[in-house]
Amino acid sequence: MTTIRDISRLAGVSVATVSRTMSNPDKVSPATREKVEAAIRETGYMPDMSARNFSTRKSKTIVVLVPDISNPFFSRVIRGIEHTAQRAGYSVLLGDTRGESEIEDSYASMVRARLADGVIQLNGRLPMENGAVADIPLVNACDCVEDARIPKIQLDNAGAARAMTEYLVSLGHRRIGVTKGPSESRLTRERLRGYRAALEAAGLPFDEGLIARGDFSASSGRHAATQLMALGKPPTALFCLSDEMAIGAMHSVWEMGLKVPDDISIVGFDDILFAEYCKPPLTTIRQPAEEFGSKAMGMLLSLLQGAHLAETSQHLPYEMVIRQSAGRPKA
Repeated sequence: MTTIRDISRLAGVSVATVSRTMSNPDKVSPATREKVEAAIRETGYMPDMSARNFSTRKSKTIVVLVPDISNPFFSRVIRGIEHTAQRAGYSVLLGDTRGESEIEDSYASMVRARLADGVIQLNGRLPMENGAVADIPLVNACDCVEDARIPKIQLDNAGAARAMTEYLVSLGHRRIGVTKGPSESRLTRERLRGYRAALEAAGLPFDEGLIARGDFSASSGRHAATQLMALGKPPTALFCLSDEMAIGAMHSVWEMGLKVPDDISIVGFDDILFAEYCKPPLTTIRQPAEEFGSKAMGMLLSLLQGAHLAETSQHLPYEMVIRQSAGRPKA
């Protein structure tokens, strides 16, 4: 069984420093704290709570699990988290997990080791799914799991996608392509559900051939647009389920010598900063990213204080932002 002396040897610090890192992390340097925390993660060390009375100690640190820290949407969510956390005296540790379960589990285990007090998960997967997550203060935001036990902050993704598709239909589009996100993502499934509902309401058929695979990145949007525009009868409008994919699609269309929206309309989802500065500016769905972060952190603070949550699931409003990237199809 791993002991605190094993952690001491692995981290190259004294036993007293390991103890101080776990009980008063603010009293040690960031470099030392990282070495100790890395050793704890590597060994899976679990302190003896009763012997050390860890139940009364707080690290005043929370972990945020981010599936893709390069995504500008998540940078705004993190800003909201940090603003609320700092006002409450908490530090934020970011885990760029790249959607890998092993990395998520490693960061989440820091709560059980009392190196962090709680977790905000921005991905649609529960860390430590073997059941150990039940004893961890955790809030899920953005891409949420379908689990009533987990407090969550989410958007009506199906409603937003339906509204955008209905807007394209109102412009006269009848062949509307979609660049979707990862199939395992709940965001993808809900946004596709909204898209299909709008087609059905308009009496338009659903065509699987108009759905292109993506992963929410600009490069996947570029590839998907190339694929869809090569069809014998290409779409007149393209609904990308993220702004990054929409920007990639715009670049692909430009490389073909075509114009947006003259030759094809392109719309997105998120309203990241760059959406307004595309050429032409991107029509998209605006998500309240900072509010996602601030409300998720507020909910986690309530859990940490032992308060009863009046509602464990909150839906934030979306807004359709009409710019110049969508117009009527060519006659």
